[in-house]
Parts: sequence; structure tokens; C-alpha cells
Amino acid sequence: MGIKETNFNFEEQEGFYRGKVRDVYFFKEKLAVIASDRISAFDVVLPEAIPYKGQVLNQIAAYFLSATKDVVPNWSELFPDPNVTIGKRCEPFKVEMVIRGYLAGHAWRTYRDGKRSLCGVRLPEGLKENDPLPAPIITPTTKADEGHDEDISRAEILAKGIVAEKDYQIMEDYTQKLFQKGTEMAREKGLILVDTKYEFGKFKDEIMVIDEIHTPDSSRYFYADGFEERQQNGEEQKQLSKEFVRQWLISEGFQGKEGQKIPEMNEGRVSSISERYIELYEKITGEAFIKQDYSNAQRRIENSIVANL
Repeated sequence: MGIKETNFNFEEQEGFYRGKVRDVYFFKEKLAVIASDRISAFDVVLPEAIPYKGQVLNQIAAYFLSATKDVVPNWSELFPDPNVTIGKRCEPFKVEMVIRGYLAGHAWRTYRDGKRSLCGVRLPEGLKENDPLPAPIITPTTKADEGHDEDISRAEILAKGIVAEKDYQIMEDYTQKLFQKGTEMAREKGLILVDTKYEFGKFKDEIMVIDEIHTPDSSRYFYADGFEERQQNGEEQKQLSKEFVRQWLISEGFQGKEGQKIPEMNEGRVSSISERYIELYEKITGEAFIKQDYSNAQRRIENSIVANL
């Protein structure tokens, strides 16, 4: 069970792209994006599909894209199926806008190793892992077609002409506004939005958000309850993100490096990851998750796209 991939051929289709998780069908001015049940970690697609994962991601993205349309324009137009979003075909910028409110993940590892500058942004002395930053910081990365994204500074982006300065200023403004809105929505659910990333593109000269936002694949959440106490005691924070998958892989000796073997994903492991994703959905949205019917999923998905182009 699970949607590992799709291989449709639509009448007016102009192109196709298979990402780590999504299958994207290009039309003249539209995109149909299918969230598959593939799962990736350390930039590697793992061998087993995770039932309902695509539905979870697509419906969380739909929840936030719909809720933030009045804050920042985005590409989405329709969500005709649990796994499908149809929207505007934008020309993407070649950077991802990562924004961080807390010293966690990659930012913490950089800081722990003695560096006090991340993507050209100075970090204050005396911080511990997961401490709140004085104010949210934007730490962009280059958007790699293959392999790992790389840190880059604002100055480098402008100097290399990757993004024009007037466009970049809009992207910075949108990033801050979206993070503020996401932070408020998380707080209402007893969560802290720790860090996230946004991708932007242009549609007929208008800059807008493309791709998903605020999902557990693109964002890190902490539970607000007990956060201060855990920080004071030097304890690990309770996380709501894909980090649990990464931690399992690390414990099995896999970090996506050459020569490392992906650990076996037995039925129990697949089932437990699926259950965690459903838990993520219900906690983040506050809504009960309704499992889709997989019996005719491919046909259902195909029909939903044909009917809405």
C-alpha cells in the first residue's frame, strides 16, 4: 500500500519532473503536483513508501497555503484530491529562504563547532542548543537540482546575480511575514515553529510562494508545554518534525554518505512512521485525519487532475 510513483501522460502536458517526494506535471500556465508516499532523509529517497504520508503533507500544505493567501500570494488554486494540488506554473528562484527563530539543527551544529556567522548573519555568544534567537534570522541556501543544498549569504546571492535585489527584498519581507503567521498558528496549537523554509517563484512578474509551507518535511516544531523547563535542565526538546526518521537512520549508521547502506525498513517500521505522520497532521492542524481509500488511488488521482485543468 502507498503511492510510490505516478506515470501519467496528460493531453496538454508539457513536461514532467520527479522530485524526492513529489511528481510534478507541467502544463502551459499550470502545475499539477502529486505528493507521493515516498520519504527522503539526508537527500536520499528511502526504499519503502509510507502509507498516508503524501496525503498528510498535501493536506497540511493546503491548510497553511489557504490560511496565508491574504498574507502572501501563493501558487495554489485547487486541492482536488488528498494527494494533489493544482496551481500556477511559476518560474522558481534558485534559492531557498530558510528562516530560524531558534538555534537548532544545522544552525546549532555550526554554532557548536565554534562559528559565529551563518550565511553572513552574526550570532551572539552564550547560546545553548534550542535557545530562542534575539530575532528570527534568514539563512538562505542554494537550490540544488541534485545533491545537497549549500548555505549562501544575502551578499553572495546579490553579487552573483542569482536574484535581483528588488526581488530579494520582497522575498525577505514575505519570508518574515509568513514565519510570523506560521508562528501564531503554531502557538494556537501549543507548538513552537522553530525553523522552516520557503521557496518563491514568479508568475507573470508577480512573486509568490511555491511548493509546500509549514509541513513537518520543511519545518521543525517544538511542543510549547515544558519548553522553558527542558531548556533550563539541558534536556532534549520534544519535537514535531521528520527528525525522528533521521534519528532512527543515524542510530542505524546511515547519514546518506557514500558507502553507507540504507537500513531495512520492515513492516513495523513503515507502520510506525505512518502513524507518526498522522499524529503530526492532527497536532498541527487540530483536525482529525481521514484516511484515503488506496484501492483505486492512481485512477482517482488521474481523474482529479483531468477534471480540473
